[in-house]
Amino acid sequence: MLLYGSFKRLIVSIVASIVVLVGLALLFEEKLIYFPSKRFDVKPEDLSLDYRNLTLSTSDGTVVHGWFLPSPTSARFTVLICHGNAGNVADRLDRTLLMHRNLGTNVLLFDYRGFGRSEGSPNEEGTYRDARAAYDYLLEEAGFTPERVILFGESLGAAVAVQLAGEVPAAGLVLEAPFTSIPDMARFAYPFIPSGWIRTRYDNLTKLSKLRLPILIIHGTEDTIVPFSHGKRLYDAALEPKRFLAVDNADHSDSFLVGGERYWAAWREYLELVDGAKGQ
Repeated sequence: MLLYGSFKRLIVSIVASIVVLVGLALLFEEKLIYFPSKRFDVKPEDLSLDYRNLTLSTSDGTVVHGWFLPSPTSARFTVLICHGNAGNVADRLDRTLLMHRNLGTNVLLFDYRGFGRSEGSPNEEGTYRDARAAYDYLLEEAGFTPERVILFGESLGAAVAVQLAGEVPAAGLVLEAPFTSIPDMARFAYPFIPSGWIRTRYDNLTKLSKLRLPILIIHGTEDTIVPFSHGKRLYDAALEPKRFLAVDNADHSDSFLVGGERYWAAWREYLELVDGAKGQ
């Protein structure tokens, strides 16, 4: 009986510990999803990039910061970048420089609420509002038409771009290292958390299957954060016209570096596809 009592207390202790861990994880759910930084390690002028500093007001009154970075040459398209869940816009300036050189596109970078110089704290609905404010700037203030706007999202930003593509017209949608949903990611990264209890959804798989615009999905074959299979599942769910680029040996956030010319060639071919789709 003594042994049984000790075993029972051990089980109760383990269950209680699991309940506490799950409770804390759910309580601080957003801390497990967003990793914002306020520090700018580099600025556009450090890379000799022309830019316009943006202060954007969202539909709920939150003020978010962004940069519009025009191409040095005449640009067919403007790429609206929805960045990942860590850092801020400064960490995407190297990508912007390469987009200018390899694609000749304008770029709009913006920070979600709580990131960089943006006010507030990040959450799912807030990131959607922030992206919409950036898009509205391009049309209402910069004077671009939807036919010249490419929505691009990396990692968590892929979910923001997918949502935006379901709300507004755009020429195309490019997703890099995208996940199917936050519950699916939780099952992969935090298997002890019941996925049905998670409030944040970012349900890309459901939304993507309803979008009707040219789609390019890019995923590193060695992605250690978001499994490569997520990108493939999203590609399978997407409607035509669509393209998929597997970047051999690339991890989660370096496909545009590891992929080299093959990466940029896929972008250029995709932009030609977009141009052709507009004429149909």
